[in-house]
Amino acid sequence: MVEMKFLGMDFSCALGSLSNGEFPEKDCLLPLISKLLGYCIVAASTTVKLPQILKILQHRSIRGLSVLSFELEVVGYTIALAYCLHKGLPFSAYGELAFLLIQAIILVAIIYYFSQPLGTKTWIRALLYCGLAPTILAGQIDPLLFEALYASQHAIFFFARIPQIWANFKNKSTGELSFLTSLMNFGGSMVRVFTSIQEKAPMSVVLGSVIGIMTNGTILSQILFYQKPPAKKEKKAD
Repeated sequence: MVEMKFLGMDFSCALGSLSNGEFPEKDCLLPLISKLLGYCIVAASTTVKLPQILKILQHRSIRGLSVLSFELEVVGYTIALAYCLHKGLPFSAYGELAFLLIQAIILVAIIYYFSQPLGTKTWIRALLYCGLAPTILAGQIDPLLFEALYASQHAIFFFARIPQIWANFKNKSTGELSFLTSLMNFGGSMVRVFTSIQEKAPMSVVLGSVIGIMTNGTILSQILFYQKPPAKKEKKAD
């Protein structure tokens, strides 16, 4: 059988079965589906935060958004990307993290712009990140510290969502949160659980996706729950 490999995906097994009029077996099909879904997530991740960015720019407002939530998200993506890079996982298993990190940094910069004037603590947090992020991404830290950092990133992502969830609950509104971005975050977390298991990623990676399902699902449900129905037009008198 001629090997048909592309981007780490082996199509020869599935195509061989189909050419013989047989449906591919599970052991043949699932890894291929996992790779395809992984690359779909990576492709979708290039625009996942774009609706949120455009909504802020369109309304020129960050009403209802928790700045701390978006800052912690940047930290979490940085640690997760650095860990996956230095663990040598296939790009299809983590590639979206690179695009999400870039978009998250742009998003925080836009939020800072509409939060003027910035306080001293905000500047200190931003400078600390700029100083430490390159070292973490380059993997130039003690291996034990690296493992501890990665273990902590699950807590970081969890607590990144809590301020936003609480703000939504307190305000009984989701402000300028984008429904489309939240939906893609939720869907991506669900698919990533499957692909992580198929790629035999560490259980800590799978756990991160499960936490993503719970927190993103909560925010998505809040957007749906607090969404105001469109105002009914009054009928004109005859």
